[in-house]
Amino acid sequence: MYDILIVGSGPAGLAAAIYGKRANLSVAVIEKNFGGVGQIGEGGHVYNYPGLPGIRGFELGMKFREHAAELSVEFIEQEMMSVKRVCGENGQAGKIVSGDDRTLPRYEIQLKDGSVRESLAVVYAAGTSPKKTGLPEEEKFIAKGISYCAICDGNFYRDKTVAVLGGGDTALDEALYLSSLCKKVYLIHRRNEFRGSRSTVSKVENQDNIELVLGETVSTITGEDRVDGLVLQSGRNIELQGIFVAYGSAPSTDPVKTIVQLDDYGYIKAGEDGKTMEAGTDKELPGFFAAGDVRTKHLRQVVTAVSDGANAATSAAEWISTI
Repeated sequence: MYDILIVGSGPAGLAAAIYGKRANLSVAVIEKNFGGVGQIGEGGHVYNYPGLPGIRGFELGMKFREHAAELSVEFIEQEMMSVKRVCGENGQAGKIVSGDDRTLPRYEIQLKDGSVRESLAVVYAAGTSPKKTGLPEEEKFIAKGISYCAICDGNFYRDKTVAVLGGGDTALDEALYLSSLCKKVYLIHRRNEFRGSRSTVSKVENQDNIELVLGETVSTITGEDRVDGLVLQSGRNIELQGIFVAYGSAPSTDPVKTIVQLDDYGYIKAGEDGKTMEAGTDKELPGFFAAGDVRTKHLRQVVTAVSDGANAATSAAEWISTI
């Protein structure tokens, strides 16, 4: 049994692991993707992380991971499926050094391979995942013409025609990035105006090879083995080779929604200390902490994720010292 199990190996999870190990606790990180560093690995350059302006997102993520590895943090390459809290027989057992007393209250995390890992505390830092179109053809064409990251996959569409779906800052930025690589970029948005920043909208409007398609939605994606076009709700057909879905992200909270309180958008209700509330009650959920993009907060950036991880691990260590 571990002192802390951390779910997610992005900046929040890795920061939590570093702080947990430095508190002399047994720590393991459960990560869905082998050698992952979270969504930061899918981004381009990071210009607002203090002290490292212009560093590539993947490089920064690897620096976090290498730091954790130097502290002998264990990584469990599995997907978390569910978690439940198990009450110990003598919950007030006093301060402990390591989580080896099975009479203590603990958490059981079930993994995709059927195995179960136990810990006294959990730091949930699973982040977010891209929102999808919901069209029936979508799954068929993932990695065959449909992408959720222009930085990652844009180079595959050099000198080709693509579409970006969405109207927020993410969609605008992706359209601008792709316009430097692609012959033509259609920016398709269901409203007649964009939700992104005015300065970015102005850049998009002045880019010759970006065509704005407003007040439209995609009804069908066409193609055999790969995407070759799309049909709009109005009936217009557009021939292209790639579609970049930029509808934003959704929190990865399905595995924990039965035990912890979520807000109306599916994010975990948690403060700066990472402490959470039990689902359906007004009581704190002891030993369960949220960190990073998965929790309710105003700003979701690398620097705030790292701060969250440090706070959550510190709160977890304090919790462990009381049981």
